[in-house]
Amino acid sequence: MVKTKLTTLFLLTLILAVILAACSNDSQENEQANVEQGEKTEDQKNTSSEGHNGGHEGMNHSGSGEVPKALKEAENPSFKVGSQAIIKSDHMEGMKGAEATIVGAYDTTVYTISYTPTNGGERVTNHKWIIHEEIKDAIDQPYKTGDEVSVKADHMEGMDGVTAEIDSAEQTTVYMVDFTSTTSGEKVTHHKWVTESELSAK
Repeated sequence: MVKTKLTTLFLLTLILAVILAACSNDSQENEQANVEQGEKTEDQKNTSSEGHNGGHEGMNHSGSGEVPKALKEAENPSFKVGSQAIIKSDHMEGMKGAEATIVGAYDTTVYTISYTPTNGGERVTNHKWIIHEEIKDAIDQPYKTGDEVSVKADHMEGMDGVTAEIDSAEQTTVYMVDFTSTTSGEKVTHHKWVTESELSAK
């Protein structure tokens, strides 16, 4: 009789242990699923914000080729007009690693800027690049970080006419380039701008 009770008690304990283990596994699986879902959601947020932080969503891929009248051609650029170079920057999809043809080379001050588009889009931060000659009523000296300027460039939708904050300034040679997108195969002409440090020899 005692042996029967002990056997029954042992079986009940064993069953209870199995049930608890199953519940624990379910809990861990649910927790893992929640973590994975959270990571996915965070990834989606990061993906959706990339166009704004860095500011190249809505970029006009090809330009007119026109440059401001005051912009001076570089006398001795590292990359001559008509030569080829490899683009190291990723202003937009399909740009990094593309072979570029140099269309123009100019000595100026380039700026990264932050601004709210005139078309009501989200604020763009650290947009690369605008040049000194694309600032309305620009002063003779380069602007400094934190200065506010009026932009007269249309590299992106909603850019022309905005009041922007200068995030950084650098005196360098900038280039206008033609290239073929490495992802879409689209021919991009008169792209503005790529700095000297964003190019490497072919």
